[in-house]
Amino acid sequence: MQLDIFEHSRDLMLRNDVLHALQRRDAAAARTALSLLTAEYPLDTALPDLVRLLHALEQPSAPAFADLAAEAQVLRQLHDELAPAAQRLLGGAEGATWMRPVWQQAARRSAAREFRTEHADCHAAALWLLAGDAAAAATAVERIESWRRIPAPLEWMCEARWRLQGLDASWGLLAELAWLAPTRLDALLQRLADPLLLRLHRQFEAGFEAEGDTPAMAWFPAWMLTEKPALAPLLGQAQPGLQTDAERAMRLLLDLLHLERQGRQRELVAQRRRLRDLQPALFRAYMATR
Repeated sequence: MQLDIFEHSRDLMLRNDVLHALQRRDAAAARTALSLLTAEYPLDTALPDLVRLLHALEQPSAPAFADLAAEAQVLRQLHDELAPAAQRLLGGAEGATWMRPVWQQAARRSAAREFRTEHADCHAAALWLLAGDAAAAATAVERIESWRRIPAPLEWMCEARWRLQGLDASWGLLAELAWLAPTRLDALLQRLADPLLLRLHRQFEAGFEAEGDTPAMAWFPAWMLTEKPALAPLLGQAQPGLQTDAERAMRLLLDLLHLERQGRQRELVAQRRRLRDLQPALFRAYMATR
């Protein structure tokens, strides 16, 4: 039996009509197109996702969240249902772009929410980053007291700074995040997808095996100085933290590079010994370039 190409492509045409209207954020046109698709193809597998996106468009602007429980429920639906539906229908990049006004509205509704570590993802700063507004995210982080000593806000500011000012302005914060919350730094590097950071990260993972119980990523800033000494002025902008071994190691390497430039051999030998005692793997990486 010969297929009628036009008949068998009608479902695709109707589905695309809905998608195009959704992309234009034209709720009325999307509702009309969806009704036609539903009437002719009630079992179309895309219908549930199309309905989710249409409902999101049709929802009016909402006031501030009544409480944390209400906010958490809405955000769970956005993360678990709406955002995946947008990605399935539109693809990763376009789906993320389509979601930005949705995240913007959620960020505005949560603007008055104080930061709580146990509900970090409900803070406006996290939502502004999802909405693609790094400036608003940075402003929201700055309202959090002692944000530089709290993993989630520090990670948000790292991302906001990178998006607003680029990598050169971000090295100090990235080092601070490595010392405070190394697993968050690992996730952030993948999200930023900065070519230089990813290349250094791959080299680090392939060739560095730290000794001791400190997570490997905590040593990343110090290791970068052995690979790229020119980063010393930028990494040196990191503010003093909790004086962990990993932080002390980077400070030692900054001192070593300074002593090398001045040719102060006696002090250089003493500092190298301190670095060796602190982290032998880092000492070997440093000496390999000498």
